[in-house]
Amino acid sequence: MVNPVPADETHAVGVAALIRQRLGECSPAERRVARALLASYPSAGLGTVAALAERADVSAPTVLRFLSRLGFGGYPEFQRALRDELAERETSPLTAYRATERSGAPPHGALSRAAAALPEAVAGTLADLPQGELDAAVRLLADQQYRITAAGGRFSALFANYLVLHLMQVRGNSRLLPAGPVERADMLVDVGRRDLVVLFDFRRYEEPTLALAREVTGRGARVVLFTDRWLSPVAGLAEVVLPARVDSPSPYDSFVPTLALVETLVAALIDRLGPMAGARLKAMEGAQQAFGVR
Repeated sequence: MVNPVPADETHAVGVAALIRQRLGECSPAERRVARALLASYPSAGLGTVAALAERADVSAPTVLRFLSRLGFGGYPEFQRALRDELAERETSPLTAYRATERSGAPPHGALSRAAAALPEAVAGTLADLPQGELDAAVRLLADQQYRITAAGGRFSALFANYLVLHLMQVRGNSRLLPAGPVERADMLVDVGRRDLVVLFDFRRYEEPTLALAREVTGRGARVVLFTDRWLSPVAGLAEVVLPARVDSPSPYDSFVPTLALVETLVAALIDRLGPMAGARLKAMEGAQQAFGVR
């Protein structure tokens, strides 16, 4: 029996994340629908049922059964949810600021708004994340055959750097993709099957990040993606997708839940590496002393 998903939960998680959560419950034909949607999200779901069925190489009733499994009452309800997400995906800080300005002064101060929004956003992010996605990310990061490269966008590059600083200490062979074009080309020229690329991409998604994902996956590298609940277009190329909520006390999206997600991943990685992580930390401290690095 299909368990419907409440409308408020669908809104909080996002349709794409909901699809990924329910993927393990689907029949092989339904999984083809899911993959067709995720590969061209959300545009694949904005056409007709027949067009989506043809794209997934299944029947129209299979598409409708899949949507019922997700908790939607029909195709029109599913498309309304996608259109609502499209509007939210395009929200900028200026748009959010103007909406606040039109509605008048916020009813509470910044401290009260932060106390209400941020803990709930962190808790929701961790609760929404499927254990299987976290486990898959940890397995990839712990695999010593992979060289890890991390990159982000205008703001999210901070978290790529934060993650790499931890990976350097607990597993090594990890690097941050530099900003300069020559340095980036030098680092990426020999990317291949022994590379794992961790990308951070959030709404108002950045085309260079998608182009990077296309190029590295085309060369055989694997991708882990940190994104928001609307899912970056990179999600269609990523092996693992780790979405975070962005609820904020200001017009800017909050990265506090993303930071919590990164730190959860680091904690799980240390658990998996066990004594190897301890040995690496000891070696790093010894190198700092030997080379006078502070």
